[in-house]
Amino acid sequence: MNPYVTGTVIKGLREGKGLTQAQLAARLQVSDKAVSKWETAKGYPDITLIEPLAQALDISVMELLSGDCVTNANRAGNLLRAKWYVCPICGNIIHSTGAAVLSCCGLTLPPLEPEAPDEDHAITLEPVEDEVYVTLNHPMEKGHFISFLAGVSDEGVQLIKLYPEGNPEARLKLRRMKWVYAYCNRHGLYRCTLP
Repeated sequence: MNPYVTGTVIKGLREGKGLTQAQLAARLQVSDKAVSKWETAKGYPDITLIEPLAQALDISVMELLSGDCVTNANRAGNLLRAKWYVCPICGNIIHSTGAAVLSCCGLTLPPLEPEAPDEDHAITLEPVEDEVYVTLNHPMEKGHFISFLAGVSDEGVQLIKLYPEGNPEARLKLRRMKWVYAYCNRHGLYRCTLP
């Protein structure tokens, strides 16, 4: 993440909104010369102007600071657009229903791209009444383990956090489940589709 908003970002967002420097300056109650200085990297907006600047440009403060604008044109939602984020420092797990700009422990988190399970990360699914028993034949050592298992349906997400020296297994409610995810702390996110 950039430590502070850059002039290139301000200029691009301003031009994208069809605003002149003078129009943006009027909205923020600053001079157009101040906006010009920001855009040419001869100065930065005062910290008290960050929130009003984000509002004037119709984006969030996080988007402004990161330089990444998130556009969600699909208001109805789509399970395939769901994203997973894992903090490499604290292990925090975040699921979103679309693209987002997220940070944890001072890092901007990239969305994880799920892959089909390979031989070392094969996910076994065994239906048991109204549940599915999920297992993996995977080491659960302190430096290499399955961090979580999750079941995703159109009704929500079931997330089971796993820890080293435990077993890589979980029971998940089968109702309307579409996918099962497993996250290896070394190799990334894997997804399998329920038959």
